[in-house]
This record gives sequence, structure tokens and C-alpha cells, in this order.
Amino acid sequence: LKLIHSARPTIMPGVPTLFNAIQNHPRIKAYDLTSLKFCLSGGAALPLEVKHKFEAVTGCKLVEGYGLSEASPVVTCNPLHAPPRPGSIGLPLPATVVSLRSLADPDAEVPVGERGELCVKGPQVMRGYWNRPGETAEQFTGDFLRTGDVAIMDRDGYFQIVDRIKDLIICSGYNVYPRRIEEAIYEHPAIEEVTVIGVPDPYRGEAPK
Repeated sequence: LKLIHSARPTIMPGVPTLFNAIQNHPRIKAYDLTSLKFCLSGGAALPLEVKHKFEAVTGCKLVEGYGLSEASPVVTCNPLHAPPRPGSIGLPLPATVVSLRSLADPDAEVPVGERGELCVKGPQVMRGYWNRPGETAEQFTGDFLRTGDVAIMDRDGYFQIVDRIKDLIICSGYNVYPRRIEEAIYEHPAIEEVTVIGVPDPYRGEAPK
């Protein structure tokens, strides 16, 4: 807050925890944040409550993008001047191709509107892990990088991350996606930050915590 107040940047990338901390700072009104034109959130899912509150408190537009280190590091981003789409990570960057693949068969694409593993190819995608051919082979399907994230694409080409494959909780035989629980909990006004994980459960196999 001190740096924004004094250096007056116009653009700020960050993670949801940073934007959450700024908007909940007890002395936020003591700082001038009007230089900010827009902020880009990445690194983790941006809860809608955090987005809306940050924009209301600062007057600055906050959009969510998506990427990973293996894609150096951006794949998609929401347009600044398009109507907001709740939960969307936006559209692929130029020269970037995103393909949603079946969770059972990474070589098969899923239809529009269905869940699939987000796979990407483009000029920003790595060639492989240094001296780790086995791990590199597991990370790719053809020339597409497998991200391990589960997404849905709508008919306009916007993507929405619904969860991570490794974070999936199998509870009494049902697939439980932590992000959906987190989004619901964030709607409660007493909640500042939440993370849902799976823990062993003797009756259900796994349970959300």
C-alpha cells in the first residue's frame, strides 16, 4: 500500500491473497490507490467475493488470468473491457491453443460444456523438464502440455477452472470439487479466507475439511 501510494503504478499483477489482504487492511483509506488502472490476478483461483470487494474498495478493475510455470507463465486472461463472466479465466492468449481432454483418455477431446483436463500448446510452453525425460513424457499428450487442471469451455470460448485433478476429493464414491465448496463458503460475510482439502475418513473414504 505504501509503494502504490508513493510510486503510483498503473498496472499490478498479484495473487488472490494479496488482493484480499489489501481490501481488508484496516487503514486502506489512508492510501491513494487511484493510479491503478487494472490489476491481474493469477497463481490461484480468484474468489468472486474477493474480486467484487476489491473493485468496490479501490475503484480498480481486477481480472483473473490463468497460467503455470511450464507455460512461462500465462495461458489465458479475461478481457478488460468485456462484461464480467463469473468464475472465468478468460480467453487464450494470441498463438495459444487450449484443448480440453477426457479425464479418462488424455488423447480424446471433450465436447463444449463438459469437464476436461486443460491442455495447452503455444510459443510459451516449455520443451520439457531439464534432464527428466520420464517426467516430460508424462506431462505431455502429443505436443499439448497437460496442466492437471479441470476446466469447462462455454460456446463463446471462455474457460472456467472447476478444479485440479490431484485435489479431487472422492467422498462416498462422489467426485467433490474443493473450489465449489470454497466459493459457497466465501459468500458468508464472516469469512475472510478459506481453503478446502480432502482428509481421510473411515466411513466415506475421504471428506472435505
